[in-house]
Amino acid sequence: MAGGQERVLRARIKSVQSIRKITRAMELIAATRVVKAQERAHAARPYSDEITSVIIDLLRAGAAKEHPLLRDNPDARTAAFVIITSDRGMCGAYNSNVIRLAERSIAQAQAQGLDISLIVIGKKAQKHFRFRGMPIDAAFEAITDQPTYDNAREVAATVRRRYETGELAYVELAYTQFLSAGVQQAAVRRFLPLEVPAVDAGDGPSADLEYEPSPTGILNEILPRYLESRLFSALLDASASEHASRQRAMKAATDNADDLTTTLSRVLNRARQDAITTEIMEIVGGAEALGADKGDKHELIPSLLTPEHAFPEHLDRLDKSAGTH
Repeated sequence: MAGGQERVLRARIKSVQSIRKITRAMELIAATRVVKAQERAHAARPYSDEITSVIIDLLRAGAAKEHPLLRDNPDARTAAFVIITSDRGMCGAYNSNVIRLAERSIAQAQAQGLDISLIVIGKKAQKHFRFRGMPIDAAFEAITDQPTYDNAREVAATVRRRYETGELAYVELAYTQFLSAGVQQAAVRRFLPLEVPAVDAGDGPSADLEYEPSPTGILNEILPRYLESRLFSALLDASASEHASRQRAMKAATDNADDLTTTLSRVLNRARQDAITTEIMEIVGGAEALGADKGDKHELIPSLLTPEHAFPEHLDRLDKSAGTH
């Protein structure tokens, strides 16, 4: 029984150690990728800041907010949600936090009597909402690991055309903000209509610039790029957040494997000690039982000295010597 328990414990320890090797390797890979993703997110910020600055200059120069991406669609009865999750799991609560927050916004839209349209990025959101029978109008995969600007342009085009035609009342973006390597926060932001920076009426252009063909024409051309840059920034944040969450999750799994290995090793040592103690007790008990069956040596020696226990040839010699006398 003890030997069987030891075999089971050794098998469990070996299994835990094998899993630890996998989680440790995934932790190191995620740690490398989160650094690269963070660098890409920082590198994309100057473009976003510059395009925002250009929009402010155009508004100060008198550009009219006539673009379809800036106006409301009061007659539309559909709300769209762009939800960014990962293609793979083992990243803690990264996906569940985004999905839970998106479901709250979806419930609010449904309470207003609006229909729901989902544009999901990542297999996890796709599986989640399809399992619940939610309408998915577009699904994208293999994007979140290393997103590109072309990916952002493709996703933005799916909602831009529908909003410009007046089909959608509004579009919201659900993703995870990357605040630091240790802090990521799920968020839902209004994606359409675009919210351009506020400009005071008394402010003039930041520089003495001439616009050709006109500030309004340039603004109408640059707003789609602004839409794509916002989505690209969200994709980069989501990618960095995914790798950071996976790194923490794999580190926690590795630490748990170490703790479990220590606990199982202690149980194995106790089982071995119990087995050794049991064997010693069996040996001592057998020795005592054997001694009780043979009796005490002081009781056995006198009985061997009685005539009936003597050897036959000794008895013959005694009889002959008695007859001669």
